[in-house]
Amino acid sequence: MKARIKWVEGAAFLGESGSGHAVLMDGPPDSGGRNLGVRPMEMLLLGMGGCTAFDVMLILGRSRQAVSDCVVELSADRAEEVPKVFTCIHVHFIVTGRELSEDRVARAVQLSAEKYCSASIMLGKSVKITHDYEIVEQA
Repeated sequence: MKARIKWVEGAAFLGESGSGHAVLMDGPPDSGGRNLGVRPMEMLLLGMGGCTAFDVMLILGRSRQAVSDCVVELSADRAEEVPKVFTCIHVHFIVTGRELSEDRVARAVQLSAEKYCSASIMLGKSVKITHDYEIVEQA
């Protein structure tokens, strides 16, 4: 896997993925940015959320669950001092569908956290990561 980061101006950088996609990252005005894009640490959190959401949806699809929506809400705390690393991350899944099996949703979240989500597992080596879920029955 490869990526390329190119400085644009101030605290703005264009990130280009090896698959040919681009995203703008920028810093806050007090750091020379113009607030035009996500912060790099936000990007890290978004990447982890996307990785685990992908896993959970794939696992639930393979177990024939009728999922109509999946939202992952992440909250993270950071250290006060430099380096301002993540100290804990909480991942909350909101899975919506018809007649969803609570056991299967719980198992999908667990499998992603412990076996499949490379981002979560990598970050979990130095950050406390917790997970929970709620199931919303679709009418």
